[in-house]
Amino acid sequence: MTSQTYRPPTADQIRRAPKVLLHDHLDGGLRPGTIVELARETGYEGLPETEPDKLGLWFREAADSGSLERYLETFAHTCAVMQTRDALFRVAAECAEDLAGDGVVYAEVRYAPEQHLEGGLSLEEVVEAVNEGFKEGERRARQAGRRIRVGALLTAMRHAARALEIAELANRYRDSGVVGFDIAGAEAGFPPTRHLDAFEFLKRENNHFTIHAGEAFGLPSIWQALQWCGADRLGHGVRIIDDIEVAGDGSVTLGRLASYVRDKRIPLELCPSSNLQTGAAASIAEHPIGLLRKLHFRATVNTDNRLMSGTSMSREFELLTEAFDYTLDDMQWFSVNAMKSAFIPFDERLAMINDVIKPGYAELKSEWLFTQTATTSESLG
Repeated sequence: MTSQTYRPPTADQIRRAPKVLLHDHLDGGLRPGTIVELARETGYEGLPETEPDKLGLWFREAADSGSLERYLETFAHTCAVMQTRDALFRVAAECAEDLAGDGVVYAEVRYAPEQHLEGGLSLEEVVEAVNEGFKEGERRARQAGRRIRVGALLTAMRHAARALEIAELANRYRDSGVVGFDIAGAEAGFPPTRHLDAFEFLKRENNHFTIHAGEAFGLPSIWQALQWCGADRLGHGVRIIDDIEVAGDGSVTLGRLASYVRDKRIPLELCPSSNLQTGAAASIAEHPIGLLRKLHFRATVNTDNRLMSGTSMSREFELLTEAFDYTLDDMQWFSVNAMKSAFIPFDERLAMINDVIKPGYAELKSEWLFTQTATTSESLG
């Protein structure tokens, strides 16, 4: 008899499966309807569309350019409507609700506080509004019978000069909802080494940080993020594939950097749909995640920007299942990888794995037994 282990999960099972998300941008996941309403409330008149469905389509098409720089331009509109405390609170609360509704049980959501100061808020007020919004979203999810925990990652923009200030901010709020630090933005011309003072500060404070690297730019950005800056995780890191050679006979040779990343179990925050939009991969079937999974890198699955990519964690896993014949066992592997790599204490990560993730997948994988029994009973009747 065939075990559910080798059966492809259904869309419903994928949605119900407990998922872990490490790379999701707050300003890249707004509901289109919320953008329209906030624009009306704040007087922002720059939206290209004012009907939610058309606006959502515009974001996806504008982001689907093959250029990281063009992709980043879409954030001007979302950030424009996130300049008040109420707006930040609402967006954060809806983010937690939406993720919980998609079966995400733990998420680290990142945003750049420096991009939300145009309405007169201080950096501290931005952080507190978002933290309170996440808590409200968690509460609403519990009321709806779902569970989620959300931690914030404070992001500094790599083309700006506030990285140390944001790192210090992340450190001050590390026990109040902020779990780590990140830098983001265009990679070419803005190496992470420009912000060594921020990373040195975080290391001295025993704090966690991830770095966007190896997305639009190649192996040098990964090497700098790890060996100069000391990143705990790689935001994307998909270009590590450039240091892996696959011969005609299928044999694989890892370069020294790829070997280091695998040997050290450095987490890769892979974002398949987003990578297609920014030109890091030509198709899901050709995405490096397939090979990285086979080679047992610490690969994780992420959404990056749900609005711009028109995606969700369930959607990402549906695409991967279709392309690589992944099963619930594969989904569990990715989810456990992500939970192991989260920026919360070890005992809390272990509890999530043993008490939430593994039991959730075990229940889903056992469903075929009852389906099989019901089918057999009906045929005999």
